[in-house]
Amino acid sequence: MRELALYEKAPEEVTVTPEHFTESGFGPNPVWWAFVVTVDGIVEGFALYYIRYSTWKGQRLYLEDLIVTEKMRGKGLGKLLFDRLLEEVKEKKFQGMSWQVLDWNEPAIRFYRKYNASFDAGWVNCAVTVS
Repeated sequence: MRELALYEKAPEEVTVTPEHFTESGFGPNPVWWAFVVTVDGIVEGFALYYIRYSTWKGQRLYLEDLIVTEKMRGKGLGKLLFDRLLEEVKEKKFQGMSWQVLDWNEPAIRFYRKYNASFDAGWVNCAVTVS
């Protein structure tokens, strides 16, 4: 996660604790799921997702993060993860998959274009932090 935060130029944005992260995915009521790819027993990439609901489309897989370690990029691991996510969409009978990509992240944009992904510039991201 730290490597992803550094890549996205926002390491100070990581506020989740390891305990909260673990409980949220492996506790009695998980809210996220993930696929990992290992090479020689070492995790070199992961794709974390959750289920979102669209009033227009129904259940959709929301890809929160897909990352491959810097040293392993370009070796097909991202494709393995993304293809597995698409299988999950079919297996769970979701109505599709959605995600966000930073507008400056050209390598990721090129990767998603290979899948004929649509890019919607008509929406503005919003968030609120409650303390």
